[in-house]
Amino acid sequence: MITYIALLRSINLAGHNKVKMVELRELISELGFGDVRSVLQSGNFIFDSDAESPSQVEDVLKEAIEDRLGLKTALFVRTTKEWAVTVADNPFTDEANSDAAHLLVVFLKGAPDRKKVITLEKAIVGREHNHAKGRQLYIVYPDGIGRSRLTNSLIERTGNGWDRPQLEHRAQGRCTNRLILPPRRDPCSRAL
Repeated sequence: MITYIALLRSINLAGHNKVKMVELRELISELGFGDVRSVLQSGNFIFDSDAESPSQVEDVLKEAIEDRLGLKTALFVRTTKEWAVTVADNPFTDEANSDAAHLLVVFLKGAPDRKKVITLEKAIVGREHNHAKGRQLYIVYPDGIGRSRLTNSLIERTGNGWDRPQLEHRAQGRCTNRLILPPRRDPCSRAL
């Protein structure tokens, strides 16, 4: 069995794509995935599967969510090993430890188009900085996302703040914050 993490884009945001996590958990279980867990009302799930690849899982989930719940949303699936690489590849460890609320990991379908990354870099007029690696884009917003002029439409993605509960640790039963988060941000204190 492989443990997967699925991120559904724009679920339960500002009244759009509203769905109860219990419904999604039940749907994912009915599809044959095991030990299904959700994090908050965010559309983030952890589960086990015999499927060989994240793309297989993604296709099955996307089709079922559209057919049964009528939700058309982007979906990003990673193994816990891929998630661990995402954490390890973070070039902004100082920011992750000191100001995690202003660090965003943007999950992409594939490696970002270099032209789009250049366009994004040109859009930076403040103190933001970014780094593309693999299928992720790491962005630091020292003055907050609300004050940034970077647009979300430049790259197809879904983003998770670094201070979000660390799904990899939950998936592996290592619910701790010592590797990534400052002590005041304990992901284990948040309900699944």
